[in-house]
Amino acid sequence: MEIPFSENYRIKMVEQLRKSTRQERETWIREAKYNLFNLHSEQVFIDLLTDSGTGAMSDKQWSAMMLGDESYAGATSYYKMRKAIQEILGFEYFLPTHQGRAAENVLYSTIVKAGDVVPGNSHFDTTKGHIEFRKAAAVDCTIDAAADTQLELPFKGEMDLAKLEKVLKETPKERIPCCVLTITNNTAGGQPVSMKNIRETSELCHKYGILVQIDGARFAENAYFIKTREEGYKDKSIKEIVREMLSYGDIMTMSSKKDAIVNMGGFLAFRDKELWRRCQMFCVMNEGFITYGGLSGRDMNALAQGLDEGTEFDTLETRIEQVAYLGRKLDEYGIPYQRPAGGHAIFLDAKKILTHVPKEEFIAQTLGIELYLEAGIRGVEIGSILADRDPITRENRYPRLELLRLAIPRRTYTNNHMDVIAAAVKNVFDRRESITRGYVITEELPVMRHFTVELAPAK
Repeated sequence: MEIPFSENYRIKMVEQLRKSTRQERETWIREAKYNLFNLHSEQVFIDLLTDSGTGAMSDKQWSAMMLGDESYAGATSYYKMRKAIQEILGFEYFLPTHQGRAAENVLYSTIVKAGDVVPGNSHFDTTKGHIEFRKAAAVDCTIDAAADTQLELPFKGEMDLAKLEKVLKETPKERIPCCVLTITNNTAGGQPVSMKNIRETSELCHKYGILVQIDGARFAENAYFIKTREEGYKDKSIKEIVREMLSYGDIMTMSSKKDAIVNMGGFLAFRDKELWRRCQMFCVMNEGFITYGGLSGRDMNALAQGLDEGTEFDTLETRIEQVAYLGRKLDEYGIPYQRPAGGHAIFLDAKKILTHVPKEEFIAQTLGIELYLEAGIRGVEIGSILADRDPITRENRYPRLELLRLAIPRRTYTNNHMDVIAAAVKNVFDRRESITRGYVITEELPVMRHFTVELAPAK
């Protein structure tokens, strides 16, 4: 008999979860102004809002935290982190930041100005927000196939090179500070990018003299997909693939709360010493001194250890197999999601589930609220609320995809929890014909509104 797959860890500590009643959840979501971000954590049974900073650290990471050096400048923890970034990722220079969007803030404060154009494969919310806040344009150059959720492709998050070259040809070089390559592609449903596409994107950008910024929040998961899906890489280690993959980038922004499996932390990495020096000013102004950048020594130690653990095949296989397990359960129930299952999440296709809800009433958000009411499960909308308003017309933008992301924290939930999630989604799916109205916005901020938006039921 073939030995079945199992996790590569055992549980050492548990946290109690509380199950609530539907009546309680109806009260709580109303008090939260129908924004899932506003719910208290104890009001949530299974929290799939994000996989960022919500994973469980290992015993080695906790041990590393006890050895953190809290010196203001030149802490040994900084040098441990520098060594990990140099040896595992291949970047010579880096600046620590408290998280990924802080890294974007430091970088874009340095290189992006009003009127600039920043092409990329589906900029995520914070990336687009930082670009548009500076009155620049984020231009999506993702392949069209990413918009067809039922199409099975091994690398569905790729850059469309023809779209990208059109932008590079039509825009003066001095107005393109960089091109953003996100691996894996979160907005497109956690879909990976092949090594071939990463290499060709880099070559095309460099042909036009444009820097390549890799958004590497889930770089290790992308490397796993390259190893398991792309010809010529099955015999290479994850760390070998990572080194090649990142060698095609000039800059790396990192939310370490994902693939470095820490609760807080990020960084900026560079090949060019001069750009590193230029970014130091904004690091010091907005984060902290260049050898801590908003992180404690404890955080940096845990991050360095997490980069090592997060680039091991067994760790990645355990993590991605759990996402795939949830996908297979949803397949059994005939529920549409972005296929194939992503590396960090399942992205439910809200348009295909709630076919009667008007787009103006935020389909994916409506699905998220229904799932919460059903079983206390919190996901996050990747749709029209997140897409924000057009910075010029101030009209709502309606993306091709309306997705509800169910992000699975690393080493946190069991497959029994996945079974609960799948059953809850099925129950909502079974009563989808009765869900005909969504929500309207009552209060919002001008940038990245989805975090704090207030809603009310549509009438």
